[in-house]
Amino acid sequence: MKHKTFLWFMLPSGFAMLLFIALPIMSVLVQSLYIEHEKVLIEVENCVPLGGCTKETVVDTEAAARLKAEQPLGQFNGFGTYTNRNHLATAEIAGFWRSTNSWAEFGKQVYGLPFYKALAFTLTYTFLVTPMVIILGFCIALAVNALPRMFKGLAIFFSLLPMMVTPLVGSLILYWMIDSRGVLGQTLQVIMADPDLSLRASPVLTWIMLMVYGTWSSAPFAFVVFYAGLQTVPEDTLESAMIDGASRWERVRYVVIPYLMPLVTFIALIQLMDNFRVFEPIVGFSAEASATSLSWIIYNDLRGEFQLFGSAAATSMLTILGVAVLLTPVLIRTWRDFKGAKS
Repeated sequence: MKHKTFLWFMLPSGFAMLLFIALPIMSVLVQSLYIEHEKVLIEVENCVPLGGCTKETVVDTEAAARLKAEQPLGQFNGFGTYTNRNHLATAEIAGFWRSTNSWAEFGKQVYGLPFYKALAFTLTYTFLVTPMVIILGFCIALAVNALPRMFKGLAIFFSLLPMMVTPLVGSLILYWMIDSRGVLGQTLQVIMADPDLSLRASPVLTWIMLMVYGTWSSAPFAFVVFYAGLQTVPEDTLESAMIDGASRWERVRYVVIPYLMPLVTFIALIQLMDNFRVFEPIVGFSAEASATSLSWIIYNDLRGEFQLFGSAAATSMLTILGVAVLLTPVLIRTWRDFKGAKS
C-alpha cells in the first residue's frame, strides 16, 4: 500500500482517536494540576426582635463566585495533588521509612494509606483474575468444542449467560446470594457449622468473592475468542498427532495451545485493561469497607456534596499510567513475535 493511500485510510481513525481519546486525556491531565478553591468564610450577625443577636460563620458566596469566574479550573497546585496523602503520599512514606525498622511494619503503614490500599486490591484482582479468566475460558471452549453438534448451541448459550447480564446487576444478584439470608450464605453457615458466618464481614472472603465474580463475568469473553480459534486449528496437524500416538492432553499441549498463543496475548491485553479498572463489583457488593480500587476512588471523589475534580483527575492519570505499565511487557512480546514472524 502506498504511503499516501495509507495516510488517507488512517486519517478518519486518527482524527477520531485524537478527538475522543487524546484530547480528553489532556484535559484530565490539566484538571489534575488544579484543586478546588478554598472556601471564603465570613462572620455574619443575625438579630431577631426580643431575641438578641447571634454570630455565625458562613461561606461568602459572592467571593466564591468571583473566584470561580476568575479561575474556572480552580487553584493551581501543580503536582501537589499527586504527592499528597490521598495519592502517592511521598512525605508520609518517607516518614514511615525513617521511623520503622522492619519491612512488615513499613508495608502495614503504607497499606493504611488510601491510594496504596486501593492499589493493592487492584493489582491483586488484576493478576489473579486475568489468568483465571484465560484458563477457565480455554477449558470451557475445549469442553464445548468436544460436544456433539446437537448440544453445542445450548452449551454456547449457557456459557454466554454471564456476559448477557449487566455487570452491576450480576454483582447485586451474587451479593444477595452470599448474604446471611441468601442461598450461598446459609449453605456456608451449615457447612462451616457457624450460624454467624458472614462473607461480607471478612476482608479476605470479600476479596475472594469479588475475584470469583470477576472470573465468572469475564470468562465468556475468553470462551468466545478461544472457541472461534479452535475452529481454525488445522485438522491435518491434529490427525497427524493422533496417528503418532499423542493423547488428547498432548494434542492440546503441543498443538492447540501453541497455535492459540496469539489469542492468549489478545485476551490478556483486554483483561489487564478491564481488571485494572475494576469498579462495578465493589459497588454492587457494597464492599468498600474491605476492598477499594483506583476506579472506586475516582467515583468516591466525584460523588457527594464536595466534588474533588482535581483529586479524581489525578487518580485517573495514575490509573492510565498503571494500565500502560501493565501492558508494556505484553506489547513488547507481541512486537518481538511479530518481528520474528516477518524474518
